[in-house]
Amino acid sequence: MTASLGAALGSTYLPNLSQAAPASSGGPKRVIFFLQNQGFDPATCIPAGMKNSGSLAKVKLPEPIEALEPYKERLHIINGLHGKHTSPSHSAFFGALGGYRGSDGVPPSGPTIDYELSKILPDTLLPHLCIGMDSMENMTAKPTVANLSASGAGQPIFMHSNPNHLYQMLYGGISQGDIRKQHEARSSMFDRIEQLAGAKGGTLPSTDKQRYNQYVQGFNDINGLRQRLGKVSDHLRKFAPEVDGRYTKPEFETDWHDNLLDLGISALKSGITSVLTVGSGRGEIFGAWKGLGIEKQGHNLGHMKQPDNPIWIKIRQYNSRMLVKIMEELESVPEGSGTMMDNTLIVYTSNNGQAQHTSGANWPVMLLGNCGGIFKTGQFTQLDGKRPINALYSTILQTTGVQSDRFNMSKKMAAKFDSGIGPIKELLA
Repeated sequence: MTASLGAALGSTYLPNLSQAAPASSGGPKRVIFFLQNQGFDPATCIPAGMKNSGSLAKVKLPEPIEALEPYKERLHIINGLHGKHTSPSHSAFFGALGGYRGSDGVPPSGPTIDYELSKILPDTLLPHLCIGMDSMENMTAKPTVANLSASGAGQPIFMHSNPNHLYQMLYGGISQGDIRKQHEARSSMFDRIEQLAGAKGGTLPSTDKQRYNQYVQGFNDINGLRQRLGKVSDHLRKFAPEVDGRYTKPEFETDWHDNLLDLGISALKSGITSVLTVGSGRGEIFGAWKGLGIEKQGHNLGHMKQPDNPIWIKIRQYNSRMLVKIMEELESVPEGSGTMMDNTLIVYTSNNGQAQHTSGANWPVMLLGNCGGIFKTGQFTQLDGKRPINALYSTILQTTGVQSDRFNMSKKMAAKFDSGIGPIKELLA
């Protein structure tokens, strides 16, 4: 399907989906992280009465995740990981995907797992795409924020929250009318800023040059991506979502949430990216879902108990429908001897464990997809609370062929927070 894309670029930026290795070769070829803010109470995902590890085949999923009932054979519910070392009250911010201490205003102390995977998985035009969903006011006022992903210490990665901007970045070069005009205007502006910034940077004191060079590099990356996308315009036309009134005249913030998800899925299906990070609530304590009939928003949602709460049932059901949509869309694209979903892992959790105000003693996670039989699915696993979320990330890394005894955790930290080493065996087939 994308053989012509690689040829057009004269490089290996994108995997050849039509000739991808069979799923039996093992390991994910793409990974999706979906983080819901305000916590993930295990009672909203563990079937009633299920206390010990076992099969999901003969149990009914709780109401908040009932949309996943037809997909139980692809689901693995995990309870008993921890993130006590991440200081997750309100949010662990970068620490949720980094496995280190994170808090409001604390810069990342290292790369996050989504970025690390983007360096390992098949090369793509945009190795890593982050999208963030929030209230209409927040997404409009701050269309990009950086709270969850990082490429290294002090190097945050921004989430895209305005679907109009993201559409222009990904598909502006193949669009017509106003979208094309806006794309060309923004491209010209970015080119000019990069030139001016590069020239002015030479006069700065040496202490400021590193930070300034990162700023210049950011514009260089944007412009480079636009140029590369322009070379594969014919291919991208097959995957660009239809632009409707929800982009420019959304009735609710959930219209933009849906648009952003569509753009993320299209980036995966087209091969633009191999790692997608979705931040519902953008890793903070805010967020709104008025389109679901929920008037309450923001911090107060985290002070509500989630089990049997009609508000949280609606939010979690909305998340579950999004997960189903991702699976169905990837299932529709052939890859190797199966489909894209056969080679995809979806990781669903929260950016602050089981509740908004928490020590991080429990960090529930749901996995979707077995990646050619590498991961166990169709079951619930109850762990003993002695292994950190870092161990889950090490497990994912090892399935990609990277030896990883620990992820972002020194031996000294591991002695205090990890009872084991290497992958979590209960998760692997």
